[in-house]
Amino acid sequence: MSPQFARKLNILFLFMICTPLIGAYGIQFIAGEFPCPLCLIQRLGMIGIACGVVMNLRYGIRPMHYGMCIISAMFGASVSIRQILLHIVRAPDNHGYGSPVMGMHLYTWALLIFAATILILGILMLFDNQYDSKETSMNPKQMPKIATFAFWLVLTITACNVVTTFLECGINQCPDNPTSYLMLQ
Repeated sequence: MSPQFARKLNILFLFMICTPLIGAYGIQFIAGEFPCPLCLIQRLGMIGIACGVVMNLRYGIRPMHYGMCIISAMFGASVSIRQILLHIVRAPDNHGYGSPVMGMHLYTWALLIFAATILILGILMLFDNQYDSKETSMNPKQMPKIATFAFWLVLTITACNVVTTFLECGINQCPDNPTSYLMLQ
């Protein structure tokens, strides 16, 4: 796999990891479902994956950037598993957190995304030719416009996550089952 093709795959992967983050915001604002603390941590895991991919685009494809993505995915997967285990036993008062999307809760989808990320990155790391690029970093002005757009999308999602988490939780611990933005009351 050439370094140019690997860069294109990283751009595609960046958009793919942004999709569930944007979808989560859609559910948060359109459906009015507030994310729980574990949901917020899962978003953080996805943002960590996106940061590793952005580093690949900016500083060149490196195994350590893929490693950062895999560590973030493992972290997010462990949080997703924790939340699944909280709701795994069906009980009259335990229907899971939030409304299901296509039959599964968002934390279950998050686990599938984290597992797919680990698998995809493991496969990508098998191709040594992608690391043969002579450039150690790329001038932001030389980056393809789509990569620049993807970078700004990730930055915007990250900033929105910081702001909405602060509005929901303030500087205190987030409530277990949030029902409003604490900072807007």
